[in-house]
Amino acid sequence: MAFEGLSDKLQKAFKKLTGKGKLTEQNIKDAMREVRMALLEADVNYLVVKDFIKKVTERCIGAEILANLNAGQQVIKIVNEELTALMGGSNAKLTWSSSVPTIYMLCGLQGAGKTTMAAKLASYLTKQGKKPLLAACDIYRPAAIKQLQVVGQQVGVPVFEKGTQDPVKTAKEAVESARYYGQDVLIIDTAGRLHIDEALMQELANIKSAVHPQEILLVVDAMTGQDAVNVAKSFDEKLSIDGVIVTKLDSDTRGGAALSVRAVTGKPIKFAGTGEKLGDIEPFHPERMASRILGMGDVLTLIEKAAAAADAEAAEKLAAKGKKNPADFDLNDFLDQMRQLKKMGPLSSVLGMLPGIGSKLKDVEVDEGALKKPEAIICSMTLKERHNPAILNASRRKRIAAGAGVSVQDVNALMRQFEQMQKMMKQMMGNKRGMMRAMKNMNMGKMP
Repeated sequence: MAFEGLSDKLQKAFKKLTGKGKLTEQNIKDAMREVRMALLEADVNYLVVKDFIKKVTERCIGAEILANLNAGQQVIKIVNEELTALMGGSNAKLTWSSSVPTIYMLCGLQGAGKTTMAAKLASYLTKQGKKPLLAACDIYRPAAIKQLQVVGQQVGVPVFEKGTQDPVKTAKEAVESARYYGQDVLIIDTAGRLHIDEALMQELANIKSAVHPQEILLVVDAMTGQDAVNVAKSFDEKLSIDGVIVTKLDSDTRGGAALSVRAVTGKPIKFAGTGEKLGDIEPFHPERMASRILGMGDVLTLIEKAAAAADAEAAEKLAAKGKKNPADFDLNDFLDQMRQLKKMGPLSSVLGMLPGIGSKLKDVEVDEGALKKPEAIICSMTLKERHNPAILNASRRKRIAAGAGVSVQDVNALMRQFEQMQKMMKQMMGNKRGMMRAMKNMNMGKMP
Protein backbone atom coordinates (compact mmCIF):
# COMPACT_ATOMS: atom_id res chain seq x y z
CA MET A 1 0.00 0.00 0.00
CA ALA A 2 1.05 3.59 -0.59
CA PHE A 3 2.80 5.31 2.33
CA GLU A 4 3.49 1.94 3.96
CA GLY A 5 7.21 2.66 4.45
CA LEU A 6 6.57 6.26 5.51
CA SER A 7 3.85 5.22 7.94
CA ASP A 8 6.09 2.59 9.52
CA LYS A 9 9.02 5.00 9.98
CA LEU A 10 6.87 7.81 11.39
CA GLN A 11 5.21 5.51 13.89
CA LYS A 12 8.60 4.26 15.08
CA ALA A 13 9.80 7.84 15.54
CA PHE A 14 6.71 8.83 17.52
CA LYS A 15 6.83 5.68 19.63
CA LYS A 16 10.04 7.00 21.17
CA LEU A 17 8.29 10.25 22.07
CA THR A 18 5.15 8.73 23.56
CA GLY A 19 7.29 6.49 25.75
CA LYS A 20 8.70 9.51 27.59
CA GLY A 21 7.00 11.30 30.46
CA LYS A 22 8.10 14.77 29.40
CA LEU A 23 9.91 15.98 26.31
CA THR A 24 12.99 18.11 25.92
CA GLU A 25 13.82 20.31 22.98
CA GLN A 26 16.48 17.78 21.99
CA ASN A 27 13.90 14.93 22.01
CA ILE A 28 11.79 16.85 19.52
CA LYS A 29 14.73 17.75 17.27
CA ASP A 30 15.84 14.09 17.22
CA ALA A 31 12.34 12.98 16.29
CA MET A 32 12.07 15.62 13.56
CA ARG A 33 15.38 14.40 12.09
CA GLU A 34 13.83 10.94 11.71
CA VAL A 35 10.65 12.44 10.25
CA ARG A 36 12.73 14.41 7.74
CA MET A 37 14.54 11.27 6.59
CA ALA A 38 11.27 9.33 6.34
CA LEU A 39 9.69 12.03 4.16
CA LEU A 40 12.70 12.29 1.88
CA GLU A 41 12.80 8.51 1.47
CA ALA A 42 9.11 8.67 0.53
CA ASP A 43 10.18 10.91 -2.38
CA VAL A 44 8.57 14.06 -1.00
CA ASN A 45 9.98 17.26 -2.53
CA TYR A 46 12.94 18.38 -0.40
CA LEU A 47 11.73 22.01 -0.21
CA VAL A 48 8.35 20.78 0.95
CA VAL A 49 10.06 18.62 3.60
CA LYS A 50 12.18 21.54 4.79
CA ASP A 51 9.15 23.79 5.22
CA PHE A 52 7.10 21.03 6.86
CA ILE A 53 9.79 20.22 9.45
CA LYS A 54 10.25 23.90 10.23
CA LYS A 55 6.53 24.40 10.91
CA VAL A 56 6.18 21.28 13.06
CA THR A 57 9.31 22.05 15.09
CA GLU A 58 8.23 25.64 15.76
CA ARG A 59 4.83 24.44 17.00
CA CYS A 60 6.31 21.66 19.13
CA ILE A 61 9.06 23.61 20.88
CA GLY A 62 7.12 25.60 23.43
CA ALA A 63 6.64 25.56 27.17
CA GLU A 64 3.02 24.41 26.89
CA ILE A 65 4.13 21.30 25.00
CA LEU A 66 7.32 20.46 26.90
CA ALA A 67 5.64 20.79 30.30
CA ASN A 68 2.70 18.59 29.35
CA LEU A 69 2.70 14.95 30.45
CA ASN A 70 0.96 14.02 27.20
CA ALA A 71 3.54 15.81 25.11
CA GLY A 72 4.19 12.80 22.86
CA GLN A 73 0.53 12.59 21.87
CA GLN A 74 0.42 16.34 21.26
CA VAL A 75 3.41 16.13 18.92
CA ILE A 76 1.56 13.46 16.91
CA LYS A 77 -1.51 15.72 16.87
CA ILE A 78 0.56 18.60 15.49
CA VAL A 79 2.15 16.39 12.81
CA ASN A 80 -1.32 15.15 11.85
CA GLU A 81 -2.60 18.71 11.51
CA GLU A 82 0.42 19.81 9.44
CA LEU A 83 0.21 16.74 7.18
CA THR A 84 -3.45 17.54 6.59
CA ALA A 85 -2.62 21.17 5.76
CA LEU A 86 0.21 20.02 3.46
CA MET A 87 -2.24 17.98 1.38
CA GLY A 88 -4.82 20.74 1.17
CA GLY A 89 -6.66 20.84 4.47
CA SER A 90 -10.00 19.49 3.31
CA ASN A 91 -11.63 17.67 0.40
CA ALA A 92 -11.74 19.79 -2.75
CA LYS A 93 -15.01 19.00 -4.52
CA LEU A 94 -15.67 19.23 -8.23
CA THR A 95 -17.26 22.50 -9.33
CA TRP A 96 -20.23 22.65 -11.66
CA SER A 97 -21.08 24.78 -14.66
CA SER A 98 -24.23 26.92 -14.73
CA SER A 99 -24.91 25.61 -18.23
CA VAL A 100 -25.20 22.04 -19.49
CA PRO A 101 -23.01 20.08 -19.90
CA THR A 102 -20.37 20.55 -17.21
CA ILE A 103 -17.11 19.70 -18.99
CA TYR A 104 -14.15 18.01 -17.32
CA MET A 105 -11.00 17.70 -19.40
CA LEU A 106 -8.55 14.99 -18.32
CA CYS A 107 -4.91 15.37 -19.28
CA GLY A 108 -1.57 13.83 -18.37
CA LEU A 109 1.34 11.78 -19.63
CA GLN A 110 0.92 8.45 -21.39
CA GLY A 111 0.65 5.54 -18.95
CA ALA A 112 -0.75 7.57 -16.06
CA GLY A 113 -4.12 5.84 -16.42
CA LYS A 114 -6.20 8.66 -17.98
CA THR A 115 -8.53 6.52 -20.02
CA THR A 116 -9.36 4.16 -17.16
CA MET A 117 -9.71 7.12 -14.79
CA ALA A 118 -12.15 8.78 -17.22
CA ALA A 119 -14.41 5.73 -16.89
CA LYS A 120 -13.93 5.62 -13.11
CA LEU A 121 -14.91 9.27 -12.82
CA ALA A 122 -17.93 8.67 -15.07
CA SER A 123 -18.96 5.73 -12.87
CA TYR A 124 -18.57 7.85 -9.72
CA LEU A 125 -20.67 10.68 -11.16
CA THR A 126 -23.34 8.23 -12.35
CA LYS A 127 -23.76 7.12 -8.74
CA GLN A 128 -24.23 10.79 -7.84
CA GLY A 129 -27.23 10.92 -10.16
CA LYS A 130 -25.46 12.48 -13.16
CA LYS A 131 -25.68 11.43 -16.83
CA PRO A 132 -22.11 11.57 -18.15
CA LEU A 133 -20.79 11.23 -21.69
CA LEU A 134 -17.20 10.20 -22.46
CA ALA A 135 -15.40 11.84 -25.40
CA ALA A 136 -12.52 10.01 -27.12
CA CYS A 137 -9.98 12.68 -28.08
CA ASP A 138 -6.82 10.54 -27.97
CA ILE A 139 -6.27 9.73 -31.66
CA TYR A 140 -2.59 8.80 -31.40
CA ARG A 141 -2.22 5.91 -28.98
CA PRO A 142 -3.12 2.59 -30.65
CA ALA A 143 -6.51 1.29 -29.49
CA ALA A 144 -7.07 4.26 -27.15
CA ILE A 145 -10.55 4.87 -28.59
CA LYS A 146 -11.41 1.19 -28.37
CA GLN A 147 -10.21 1.05 -24.75
CA LEU A 148 -12.46 3.98 -23.83
CA GLN A 149 -15.41 2.27 -25.52
CA VAL A 150 -14.76 -0.94 -23.59
CA VAL A 151 -14.46 0.70 -20.15
CA GLY A 152 -17.36 3.01 -20.99
CA GLN A 153 -19.54 0.00 -21.74
CA GLN A 154 -18.46 -1.65 -18.48
CA VAL A 155 -19.67 1.33 -16.43
CA GLY A 156 -22.74 1.90 -18.62
CA VAL A 157 -21.66 5.29 -19.97
CA PRO A 158 -21.86 6.18 -23.71
CA VAL A 159 -18.72 7.17 -25.60
CA PHE A 160 -18.61 9.85 -28.30
CA GLU A 161 -15.92 9.21 -30.92
CA LYS A 162 -15.15 10.35 -34.43
CA GLY A 163 -12.16 8.18 -35.20
CA THR A 164 -8.94 10.00 -36.00
CA GLN A 165 -10.40 13.37 -36.98
CA ASP A 166 -8.98 16.52 -35.36
CA PRO A 167 -9.44 16.13 -31.53
CA VAL A 168 -10.52 19.76 -31.24
CA LYS A 169 -13.37 19.16 -33.68
CA THR A 170 -14.32 15.93 -31.86
CA ALA A 171 -14.44 17.77 -28.52
CA LYS A 172 -16.72 20.49 -29.95
CA GLU A 173 -19.04 17.92 -31.52
CA ALA A 174 -19.12 15.97 -28.22
CA VAL A 175 -20.39 19.09 -26.44
CA GLU A 176 -23.23 19.44 -28.97
CA SER A 177 -24.05 15.72 -28.66
CA ALA A 178 -24.21 15.95 -24.87
CA ARG A 179 -26.61 18.90 -25.12
CA TYR A 180 -28.79 17.19 -27.71
CA TYR A 181 -29.12 13.93 -25.75
CA GLY A 182 -29.45 15.54 -22.32
CA GLN A 183 -26.15 14.39 -20.84
CA ASP A 184 -25.24 16.83 -18.08
CA VAL A 185 -21.53 15.92 -17.79
CA LEU A 186 -18.90 15.56 -20.51
CA ILE A 187 -15.57 13.94 -19.65
CA ILE A 188 -12.90 14.44 -22.32
CA ASP A 189 -10.12 11.85 -22.53
CA THR A 190 -7.18 13.62 -24.19
CA ALA A 191 -3.94 12.32 -25.69
CA GLY A 192 -0.81 11.85 -23.64
CA ARG A 193 2.87 11.57 -24.47
CA LEU A 194 5.81 9.74 -22.95
CA HIS A 195 7.11 13.19 -22.02
CA ILE A 196 5.88 16.77 -22.25
CA ASP A 197 6.31 18.41 -25.66
CA GLU A 198 5.09 21.56 -27.37
CA ALA A 199 2.80 19.75 -29.83
CA LEU A 200 0.93 18.02 -27.01
CA MET A 201 0.51 21.20 -25.02
CA GLN A 202 -0.69 23.16 -28.04
CA GLU A 203 -3.34 20.56 -28.83
CA LEU A 204 -4.57 20.59 -25.22
CA ALA A 205 -4.62 24.40 -25.25
CA ASN A 206 -6.67 24.34 -28.46
CA ILE A 207 -9.22 21.94 -26.92
CA LYS A 208 -9.41 24.18 -23.85
CA SER A 209 -10.07 27.26 -26.01
CA ALA A 210 -12.67 25.42 -28.09
CA VAL A 211 -14.87 23.96 -25.33
CA HIS A 212 -14.00 26.02 -22.21
CA PRO A 213 -13.97 23.14 -19.69
CA GLN A 214 -15.27 23.78 -16.20
CA GLU A 215 -12.20 22.02 -14.82
CA ILE A 216 -8.96 20.67 -16.24
CA LEU A 217 -7.94 17.65 -14.17
CA LEU A 218 -4.38 16.35 -14.38
CA VAL A 219 -4.00 12.59 -13.95
CA VAL A 220 -0.66 11.61 -12.38
CA ASP A 221 0.76 8.20 -11.51
CA ALA A 222 1.69 7.92 -7.81
CA MET A 223 4.38 5.40 -8.71
CA THR A 224 6.40 8.04 -10.57
CA GLY A 225 7.11 9.83 -7.29
CA GLN A 226 8.88 13.19 -7.62
CA ASP A 227 8.48 13.14 -11.43
CA ALA A 228 4.71 13.40 -10.92
CA VAL A 229 5.21 16.73 -9.15
CA ASN A 230 7.39 18.04 -11.99
CA VAL A 231 4.74 16.94 -14.51
CA ALA A 232 2.01 18.70 -12.50
CA LYS A 233 4.07 21.87 -12.39
CA SER A 234 4.63 21.84 -16.18
CA PHE A 235 0.98 21.16 -17.05
CA ASP A 236 -0.17 23.85 -14.64
CA GLU A 237 2.15 26.43 -16.22
CA LYS A 238 0.83 25.64 -19.71
CA LEU A 239 -2.86 24.95 -19.03
CA SER A 240 -3.62 26.32 -15.56
CA ILE A 241 -5.06 23.07 -14.19
CA ASP A 242 -7.84 23.06 -11.61
CA GLY A 243 -7.03 19.86 -9.77
CA VAL A 244 -5.13 16.59 -9.71
CA ILE A 245 -6.21 12.96 -9.73
CA VAL A 246 -3.61 10.54 -8.34
CA THR A 247 -3.76 7.00 -9.75
CA LYS A 248 -2.30 3.76 -8.36
CA LEU A 249 -2.38 5.03 -4.79
CA ASP A 250 -3.04 1.41 -3.77
CA SER A 251 0.30 0.25 -5.17
CA ASP A 252 3.49 -0.44 -3.28
CA THR A 253 4.74 3.09 -3.77
CA ARG A 254 6.40 5.74 -1.63
CA GLY A 255 3.57 8.22 -2.14
CA GLY A 256 5.68 11.38 -2.23
CA ALA A 257 3.63 12.82 -5.09
CA ALA A 258 0.47 13.00 -3.01
CA LEU A 259 2.32 14.84 -0.25
CA SER A 260 4.11 17.27 -2.58
CA VAL A 261 1.77 18.17 -5.43
CA ARG A 262 -0.48 20.57 -3.49
CA ALA A 263 2.45 22.42 -1.92
CA VAL A 264 4.35 22.75 -5.22
CA THR A 265 1.45 23.63 -7.55
CA GLY A 266 -1.13 25.04 -5.16
CA LYS A 267 -3.71 22.83 -6.89
CA PRO A 268 -5.71 20.30 -4.85
CA ILE A 269 -5.86 16.55 -5.26
CA LYS A 270 -9.54 15.86 -5.95
CA PHE A 271 -9.62 12.08 -6.42
CA ALA A 272 -7.44 9.05 -5.89
CA GLY A 273 -7.47 5.77 -7.78
CA THR A 274 -7.34 3.00 -5.18
CA GLY A 275 -7.43 -0.20 -7.23
CA GLU A 276 -7.76 -1.78 -10.65
CA LYS A 277 -11.55 -2.09 -10.69
CA LEU A 278 -13.62 0.65 -12.33
CA GLY A 279 -15.31 1.40 -9.02
CA ASP A 280 -11.99 1.97 -7.24
CA ILE A 281 -12.04 5.76 -7.02
CA GLU A 282 -12.30 7.89 -3.88
CA PRO A 283 -12.63 11.62 -3.25
CA PHE A 284 -9.30 12.68 -1.74
CA HIS A 285 -9.65 13.71 1.90
CA PRO A 286 -6.36 15.15 3.26
CA GLU A 287 -7.39 14.70 6.90
CA ARG A 288 -8.24 11.03 6.35
CA MET A 289 -5.04 10.37 4.41
CA ALA A 290 -2.99 11.97 7.20
CA SER A 291 -4.69 9.68 9.70
CA ARG A 292 -3.88 6.64 7.57
CA ILE A 293 -0.22 7.68 7.30
CA LEU A 294 0.03 8.01 11.08
CA GLY A 295 -1.62 4.63 11.68
CA MET A 296 -4.86 6.10 13.02
CA GLY A 297 -7.01 4.39 10.42
CA ASP A 298 -9.75 5.88 8.26
CA VAL A 299 -13.07 4.88 9.74
CA LEU A 300 -15.10 7.49 7.80
CA THR A 301 -13.99 6.15 4.42
CA LEU A 302 -14.61 2.61 5.65
CA ILE A 303 -18.17 3.56 6.61
CA GLU A 304 -18.70 5.19 3.20
CA LYS A 305 -17.43 2.08 1.43
CA ALA A 306 -19.77 -0.08 3.50
CA ALA A 307 -22.72 2.18 2.69
CA ALA A 308 -21.87 2.15 -1.03
CA ALA A 309 -21.55 -1.64 -1.09
CA ALA A 310 -24.67 -2.27 0.94
CA ASP A 311 -27.85 -3.45 -0.73
CA ALA A 312 -30.47 -1.30 1.01
CA GLU A 313 -33.35 -3.63 0.14
CA ALA A 314 -31.47 -6.71 1.37
CA ALA A 315 -30.45 -4.90 4.55
CA GLU A 316 -34.06 -3.95 5.30
CA LYS A 317 -35.22 -7.54 4.78
CA LEU A 318 -32.45 -8.84 7.05
CA ALA A 319 -33.32 -6.29 9.74
CA ALA A 320 -37.00 -7.21 9.54
CA LYS A 321 -36.17 -10.91 9.74
CA GLY A 322 -33.89 -10.36 12.74
CA LYS A 323 -36.51 -8.29 14.52
CA LYS A 324 -39.18 -10.89 13.96
CA ASN A 325 -37.07 -13.91 14.86
CA PRO A 326 -33.23 -13.83 15.01
CA ALA A 327 -33.22 -17.61 14.60
CA ASP A 328 -34.46 -17.09 11.02
CA PHE A 329 -31.01 -15.74 10.07
CA ASP A 330 -29.83 -18.51 7.74
CA LEU A 331 -26.88 -19.34 5.50
CA ASN A 332 -28.40 -17.45 2.57
CA ASP A 333 -28.27 -14.29 4.70
CA PHE A 334 -24.73 -15.17 5.77
CA LEU A 335 -23.72 -15.53 2.11
CA ASP A 336 -25.26 -12.14 1.26
CA GLN A 337 -23.24 -10.49 4.04
CA MET A 338 -19.98 -11.97 2.74
CA ARG A 339 -20.73 -10.87 -0.82
CA GLN A 340 -21.37 -7.31 0.35
CA LEU A 341 -18.04 -7.36 2.20
CA LYS A 342 -16.33 -8.38 -1.07
CA LYS A 343 -17.85 -5.35 -2.81
CA MET A 344 -15.97 -3.05 -0.43
CA GLY A 345 -12.68 -3.87 -2.15
CA PRO A 346 -9.50 -5.80 -1.28
CA LEU A 347 -9.40 -7.10 2.31
CA SER A 348 -5.98 -5.50 2.85
CA SER A 349 -7.45 -2.11 1.90
CA VAL A 350 -10.48 -2.55 4.17
CA LEU A 351 -8.39 -3.75 7.14
CA GLY A 352 -5.87 -0.97 6.56
CA MET A 353 -8.58 1.59 7.37
CA LEU A 354 -9.10 0.21 10.86
CA PRO A 355 -7.24 2.18 13.56
CA GLY A 356 -4.07 0.42 14.68
CA ILE A 357 -4.40 -2.32 12.06
CA GLY A 358 -2.80 -0.82 8.95
CA SER A 359 0.75 -0.74 10.32
CA LYS A 360 0.47 -4.34 11.51
CA LEU A 361 -0.40 -5.60 8.04
CA LYS A 362 3.08 -4.93 6.71
CA ASP A 363 4.47 -8.31 7.73
CA VAL A 364 1.16 -10.16 7.49
CA GLU A 365 0.06 -11.85 4.30
CA VAL A 366 -3.61 -11.00 3.84
CA ASP A 367 -5.45 -13.76 1.98
CA GLU A 368 -7.52 -11.85 -0.58
CA GLY A 369 -9.31 -15.10 -1.40
CA ALA A 370 -10.41 -15.70 2.19
CA LEU A 371 -14.08 -15.21 1.32
CA LYS A 372 -14.01 -17.54 -1.68
CA LYS A 373 -13.85 -20.73 0.37
CA PRO A 374 -16.90 -20.08 2.61
CA GLU A 375 -18.81 -18.86 -0.46
CA ALA A 376 -18.00 -22.11 -2.28
CA ILE A 377 -19.08 -24.15 0.74
CA ILE A 378 -22.49 -22.46 1.02
CA CYS A 379 -23.02 -22.67 -2.75
CA SER A 380 -22.46 -26.44 -2.53
CA MET A 381 -25.44 -26.79 -0.19
CA THR A 382 -29.04 -27.37 -1.23
CA LEU A 383 -31.58 -24.61 -0.61
CA LYS A 384 -33.06 -26.74 2.17
CA GLU A 385 -29.66 -27.04 3.88
CA ARG A 386 -29.00 -23.31 3.65
CA HIS A 387 -32.39 -22.50 5.14
CA ASN A 388 -32.13 -25.13 7.88
CA PRO A 389 -28.44 -25.73 8.79
CA ALA A 390 -29.50 -27.98 11.69
CA ILE A 391 -29.94 -30.89 9.25
CA LEU A 392 -26.25 -30.84 8.28
CA ASN A 393 -25.16 -34.24 9.58
CA ALA A 394 -21.79 -35.88 8.94
CA SER A 395 -22.70 -37.36 5.54
CA ARG A 396 -24.13 -34.09 4.26
CA ARG A 397 -21.03 -32.19 5.39
CA LYS A 398 -18.83 -34.73 3.63
CA ARG A 399 -20.79 -34.25 0.40
CA ILE A 400 -20.64 -30.45 0.71
CA ALA A 401 -16.88 -30.53 1.31
CA ALA A 402 -16.36 -32.65 -1.82
CA GLY A 403 -18.54 -30.33 -3.88
CA ALA A 404 -16.67 -27.22 -2.71
CA GLY A 405 -13.24 -28.80 -3.02
CA VAL A 406 -12.45 -28.31 0.68
CA SER A 407 -12.08 -30.48 3.77
CA VAL A 408 -14.83 -31.43 6.21
CA GLN A 409 -12.89 -29.41 8.81
CA ASP A 410 -13.38 -26.30 6.65
CA VAL A 411 -17.13 -26.93 6.57
CA ASN A 412 -17.19 -27.40 10.34
CA ALA A 413 -15.23 -24.17 10.86
CA LEU A 414 -17.71 -22.24 8.70
CA MET A 415 -20.64 -23.65 10.64
CA ARG A 416 -19.06 -22.61 13.94
CA GLN A 417 -18.65 -19.08 12.61
CA PHE A 418 -22.25 -19.07 11.38
CA GLU A 419 -23.47 -20.17 14.82
CA GLN A 420 -21.52 -17.29 16.37
CA MET A 421 -23.25 -14.91 13.98
CA GLN A 422 -26.66 -16.32 14.93
CA LYS A 423 -25.88 -15.83 18.62
CA MET A 424 -24.83 -12.26 17.93
CA MET A 425 -28.12 -11.60 16.13
CA LYS A 426 -30.07 -12.87 19.14
CA GLN A 427 -28.03 -10.74 21.54
CA MET A 428 -28.42 -7.68 19.34
CA MET A 429 -32.17 -8.05 19.55
CA GLY A 430 -31.94 -8.63 23.30
CA ASN A 431 -30.15 -5.56 24.57
CA LYS A 432 -27.26 -3.21 23.83
CA ARG A 433 -25.00 -4.85 26.38
CA GLY A 434 -25.56 -8.17 24.72
CA MET A 435 -24.72 -6.68 21.33
CA MET A 436 -21.43 -5.24 22.54
CA ARG A 437 -20.51 -8.49 24.29
CA ALA A 438 -21.29 -10.49 21.16
CA MET A 439 -19.19 -8.27 18.92
CA LYS A 440 -16.30 -8.51 21.37
CA ASN A 441 -16.48 -12.29 21.64
CA MET A 442 -16.90 -12.96 17.92
CA ASN A 443 -13.62 -13.60 16.16
CA MET A 444 -14.19 -12.60 12.54
CA GLY A 445 -10.59 -13.42 11.68
CA LYS A 446 -11.13 -17.16 11.83
CA MET A 447 -12.32 -17.76 8.32
CA PRO A 448 -12.03 -21.34 7.18
